[in-house]
Amino acid sequence: MKVWAISDLHLTGRANKPMDVFGLGWEGHFEKIKRDWAEKVDGEDIVLLGGDTSWGMRLEEGMYDVLSLQELPGRKVFIRGNHDYWWSGITRIRAQAPENFFFLQNDCVRLGSVVVAGSRGWTCPGSADFTEHDRALYLREAERFKLAFSEVARVRREGDLVIALIHYPPFSVKREDTLFTELFEANGVHKVVFGHLHGAGYFPLKCEKEGIEYFLTSCDKTKFSLVEIA
Repeated sequence: MKVWAISDLHLTGRANKPMDVFGLGWEGHFEKIKRDWAEKVDGEDIVLLGGDTSWGMRLEEGMYDVLSLQELPGRKVFIRGNHDYWWSGITRIRAQAPENFFFLQNDCVRLGSVVVAGSRGWTCPGSADFTEHDRALYLREAERFKLAFSEVARVRREGDLVIALIHYPPFSVKREDTLFTELFEANGVHKVVFGHLHGAGYFPLKCEKEGIEYFLTSCDKTKFSLVEIA
């Protein structure tokens, strides 16, 4: 069993928002992702989807895009991104989810010997776009990860691989300590997957901090390919 990740698919099945306005590389981007996915992933593999899955505004629009992944192999784990406006009511979402689709909201899922804890996160102090307006949201999202890790402690077994799935980068490009990184370190996380970032700005696709591996998996950054995490 392998663990793969990709983020920020920005699917537009029922939303009038073609992604090629953001550059020619986005033209036919979902087809590129599906081809790569089908070549790499086996049925028992895990695929982590780090938010901004759909441009849909209503639940039925978002679920239309989510269900477009049903034909692809693997067990899929989702978190909410800042553009996932369709994500409204985790109970309703889970009720409509197919088998082997898992939606995390301040909690975790255990799949074999892999435990995935997930929440959206927020812009961190030290980031170029962080303002005092962001501080309350940053503190709130840290509390939500505390809830997620309380669930991890309940289900974790010796030898499990623990992965944190967060939409926003958990630190700035300088990799300063944040509430998120402190929580990851305190709760024995092995790997962290995040997305949110696009465009030409520099941010490493993979780095390490205090023994934890961090993976940036925004699909345009990874050339619309899944990243092997474990």
